Amino acid sequence: MDRFTGIHAVREALEAGSSFDRIVIAKGRQDSRIEDIVQLARARGIAVRFEDRAQLDRIANTRDHQGVVAIAAARSASTLEDILERANQSKGQQGLIVLLDGVEDPHNLGAIIRTALASGAHGIVIPERRAAGLTDTVARASAGALAHLPIAKVTNLVRTMEELKEAGYWLVGLDEHAEKSYTEVDYTTPTGVVMGGEGSGLHELTRKRCDFVVSLPTTGPVKSLNVSVATGVVLFEARRQRHAAKR
Repeated sequence: MDRFTGIHAVREALEAGSSFDRIVIAKGRQDSRIEDIVQLARARGIAVRFEDRAQLDRIANTRDHQGVVAIAAARSASTLEDILERANQSKGQQGLIVLLDGVEDPHNLGAIIRTALASGAHGIVIPERRAAGLTDTVARASAGALAHLPIAKVTNLVRTMEELKEAGYWLVGLDEHAEKSYTEVDYTTPTGVVMGGEGSGLHELTRKRCDFVVSLPTTGPVKSLNVSVATGVVLFEARRQRHAAKR
């Protein structure tokens, strides 16, 4: 993971136009130089997070970071409008968008990006906070797919879900406790597939905004699948239904 540490290095990189996924600042670190960095970052649409100093030590791999660490981005984030435009310009194909409710493992995010691209999805939506960013690790895990699929970062995932509904999308959330099977939903209309984070699954507010909540039937002691695998199962069911509908 490429990173910049220290007040001067981060500020100079921001002023030079370097692309960052996020700026992480130690909680309680407040002075005019830190405020300048925060304002520069926000003016460029770069997420700013405040974390415990121990977390910064881990991110920076050193304690000599002056309470500021900038994580380089493998690419700039897109917007929801970019994804909707891509879907609208796709001839003969209804929109298919993946929304991730807090996927924090960069390898899972990379795998989901690759699967989404292969299944014909038009883009992915991720929240700015409590989620993996668009780092080099994600780019490598996607095996190049990150360069071809728009990924939108949003400040409020629930609000984005409402915007998609207003745009005519039906939202399908995956939850291992849901009674309805993922195959019992019609994916041939504009669809948003909503996936929860590792371990925690869908947050309650996110779950309530879904039009359908479905599960993947499993056998034996395994009750749930890795989020990247589960995403692939649902997306290729959508692809199967859409292909069948064209016959």
